[in-house]
Amino acid sequence: MRETFDVVIVGGAVVGSAAATFLMRELGAGARVLVLERDPTYAFSATTRSLASIRHQFSTPENIRMSLFGTRFLREAREHLALDDGAAPDLAFREGGYLFLASPAGLPVLEANVRTQRAEGAEVAQLDAAALAARFPWLAVDDLAGGSLGLAGEGWLDGYALLHALKAKAQALGARYRTATASAFEVDSGALQAVRLADGTRIACGHAVNAAGTGARSLAATAGIELPVKARKRCVFAFRSPAALPGCPLVIDPSGLYFRPEGEGFLCGIAPPEHEDPDADDFDVPLEWFEERLWPLLARRVPGFEAVRLASAWAGHYDVNLLDHNVILGAHPQVARLWFANGFSGHGLQQAPAVGRALAELIGRGRFATLDLSALGWGRVIAGRPLRELNVV
Repeated sequence: MRETFDVVIVGGAVVGSAAATFLMRELGAGARVLVLERDPTYAFSATTRSLASIRHQFSTPENIRMSLFGTRFLREAREHLALDDGAAPDLAFREGGYLFLASPAGLPVLEANVRTQRAEGAEVAQLDAAALAARFPWLAVDDLAGGSLGLAGEGWLDGYALLHALKAKAQALGARYRTATASAFEVDSGALQAVRLADGTRIACGHAVNAAGTGARSLAATAGIELPVKARKRCVFAFRSPAALPGCPLVIDPSGLYFRPEGEGFLCGIAPPEHEDPDADDFDVPLEWFEERLWPLLARRVPGFEAVRLASAWAGHYDVNLLDHNVILGAHPQVARLWFANGFSGHGLQQAPAVGRALAELIGRGRFATLDLSALGWGRVIAGRPLRELNVV
């Protein structure tokens, strides 16, 4: 029996499930929306292995706007994602803030970013070294020129709960989920026709969304499109320390180190240097990094972290846009009705609500209706004009 859907979404994690939820609202109860997900446990999904955080402190206005919407969505999640039986999710959203620290050399960039963030409506304070020391007495500031602190709307949450709440809401609205691996997009006469599964099944559809994360590049190639997105492994280390850090936000050090509180301990990590950052699909964690690379940076920034103990660690993957570290959102001009939401470069969870809404508007109305994200489309990729994001963690 031939199957036909209005929209097929490849990838059922947080971005795909957000798209399914907003599409069902946009297209109405009679819409036929199918979500394909190869691993319904999401055990190795970027969503469930992320730091599950949200911030407004970006350098790109579109990223700030998307995260501002993301914060509103999280704050109102019980309203947006409640089911007919009254069940509503608890996303454990804690608005602990982000603190970006700057060296003297990095201060001009931080100041420019703060101006952009404030112009977009983000609540961000700029602090000099003395103000940092007064507000965070546990922080070493002797080599710092200042920092920027998110005062509202930034923090961390239960990413697993958000994913499953979006999925449950999409299903309640009528979207169907299927455990399957998509192997190809079928294109004819410059337009998408169907999605082909690994078992040979052909699913005809009016539109398809590539939300396949690190698998998006190979899928795009089946439609003759080169997607500049590669998988990059990122590791998170959980540790304990007797140090007391009252009011500790998610701290971004000039070295690239980040850390934040989690339960009775802390989480931390750092991106590897470019020459140690190849394409990766494994989940191996270089445990020696903690002692050799992270602990010296932790103890330098927080003297109380001289005493720490590694508790656990895990690895996940970013779908990194090699051009500019920003999402590629929308249709490629060579293939109609095939929509992309790829290359989030670590920002997918926090941008998922805004991107899901945007995809629903593009498919349902043929245009951005709420927030113009056209700058994040294929145009800049094809022209080789990066819209570079400077605040990448």
